Amino acid sequence: MSVAEIILGIVLMLFSVAITIVVLLQEGHEQNVGVVTGGADTFLTKNKARSVDAFLARWTKIIAIGFFLLVIVINAYLFFVA
Repeated sequence: MSVAEIILGIVLMLFSVAITIVVLLQEGHEQNVGVVTGGADTFLTKNKARSVDAFLARWTKIIAIGFFLLVIVINAYLFFVA
């Protein structure tokens, strides 16, 4: 196993951990759950959730695109080198 393969593997693991964490931090978009659990949606909680959710959704897209591009690069590298 070459140094490049080890580095690409470590970067791929970091991407996979990052995308897992970002997805788990996002809140679900289920309606009327606050009524069942007793939580009330106020104006402040809705706007805060919207900004945090938008931030997490943006980073989910960025990390997912990076993850898929990295997988393609790794496969192309292994195909042409091996």
